Amino acid sequence: MINDMQPEHIIGDYKEVTLDLYGGMRRKILYTEIETSYPDGKLIVSTTNPDGVITHVNQSFVEMSGYTKDELIGSPHSILRHPDMPPAAFKDLWDTVKTGEKWQGFVKNLRKDGGYYWVKATVIPNIRKGVVVGYTSVRRKPSRTKVEECIQLYPTMF
Repeated sequence: MINDMQPEHIIGDYKEVTLDLYGGMRRKILYTEIETSYPDGKLIVSTTNPDGVITHVNQSFVEMSGYTKDELIGSPHSILRHPDMPPAAFKDLWDTVKTGEKWQGFVKNLRKDGGYYWVKATVIPNIRKGVVVGYTSVRRKPSRTKVEECIQLYPTMF
């Protein structure tokens, strides 16, 4: 289950939109134009079950997302879905990892406070005895050049 965002958690002026998420879920998103810079030398790591429900997070994930560990564990990874991200990017991700292949891309993630941060993401299927049992995602700081390219490209993909 994924809850709608609440105004009391948002910092600054915000916009509101309802997103259709993977798995038929819907969520009210409150978002701002406030970017949190990705810190040098940090890796964000998480694991999910095959349905994208978070089963593990590292401290960098907690710090960058603004959520507590308890809020993240058991939530769908789409809790971070920013409305500027085109659905085609996530379709490509799921189509790729479900075949057992690694996926890489640049993602604008939503923070609990309505702000955002950019990552270079690598998602790797965890395969046991030929079956995908979950996914590990490792995110690192993206180059600003790639972020600027995505800012131009992503609006054309909706």
